[in-house]
Amino acid sequence: MATKPLTIVTGINRASEPSSGSLTLVNDLYRAMSDTHTTFLGRTPVDQAWKAAFDHLIPLSTTKRPQGPGFGQYIDQLTREVGALIEQLRPDAIHAQYVGFALSLALSRIAGTIPIVAIAHGPEVAAAERSAAEHEAMNEVAAASAAIVTPTSVLADQIDRLTGRRFTDHITTIPWGIRLADAQVRHQPVAGTRPLSLVHAGRLDDNKSTITAIEALTLTDQPHCLTVIGKGPLREHLEQRAVELGLRDRVHFDQYLPRAELWCRLPHFDAFVFTTRGLEAFGLVLIEAQAHGLPVVYSDLPGVREILGSSGVPYAPGDPRSLATALDELGQNFHQRKALAKAAVRNARRYDITCTGRQLRELTLRVTS
Repeated sequence: MATKPLTIVTGINRASEPSSGSLTLVNDLYRAMSDTHTTFLGRTPVDQAWKAAFDHLIPLSTTKRPQGPGFGQYIDQLTREVGALIEQLRPDAIHAQYVGFALSLALSRIAGTIPIVAIAHGPEVAAAERSAAEHEAMNEVAAASAAIVTPTSVLADQIDRLTGRRFTDHITTIPWGIRLADAQVRHQPVAGTRPLSLVHAGRLDDNKSTITAIEALTLTDQPHCLTVIGKGPLREHLEQRAVELGLRDRVHFDQYLPRAELWCRLPHFDAFVFTTRGLEAFGLVLIEAQAHGLPVVYSDLPGVREILGSSGVPYAPGDPRSLATALDELGQNFHQRKALAKAAVRNARRYDITCTGRQLRELTLRVTS
């Protein structure tokens, strides 16, 4: 006798397209969850190819407002809208993406007896650290949730601390993953001592600290080249800074690439440079690079260290000189590059999205029963 599929309502209060790590993750995650029917609440515009990951995609109509004047009224309106949808859909469970942002707050207020699994992504934790209102919202969602999922134990401890250690037993660590079957491992590293062809991909903002990689190139003994792929508020500043530092011929900027195109590009580089200097929930792009056989040089943040272990080369976060030293050592040591390429592939195999989906589904079944 066939069992009834698990029905879930989830959503992210942004345009329904793979424009960030969180949106890419949920696209893969719910596609990978077997025996599950998922309704996604998002925003227009809707990427039709991306929409295929969900059984239904419903664009929200309540006009978004940021924290500040009028935010309470906005939450009330959003709560009424999602409340009507939940009453109509009656899912087995609600997956509240982000522990404390507007949509998860609205869902927590109308769930009633429907169990909530709150899923942490990182930005809401950073917001709760600096804002009393965001901190209060996180605590409200946590209190309404039957379980709270984080991708690392480091992020779990941060949320546990921010919620006063009141929900420790509700917090579960489920590592994120990628679609490993789609990754193509690069050829063997080129032998010898040589300048490296480096790549950095991600949002170009202050926390991602792409400037660390650019400034590091002025301190290296070898003329390594860097390709920066992404978009963000600091792109123009970074381009100008590269020119000011005399790196016009060694730093190249490409626009944001859809993942399929990025993955086609990755095998053509020698190493991946990860420069985030503050909170990083997981760093999916690290696993993407490793899955393609790229050695990773990374800022030594606790959460990233938990994910990579000894499979990458750490340097002091935000320190261009520390990064420059790591890059020169990698360029001079072929055996290290070869060993790191093998270690990268082995480590990436631990993070398959099908495993993430299976664990999240099992957790959801437990809280619904």
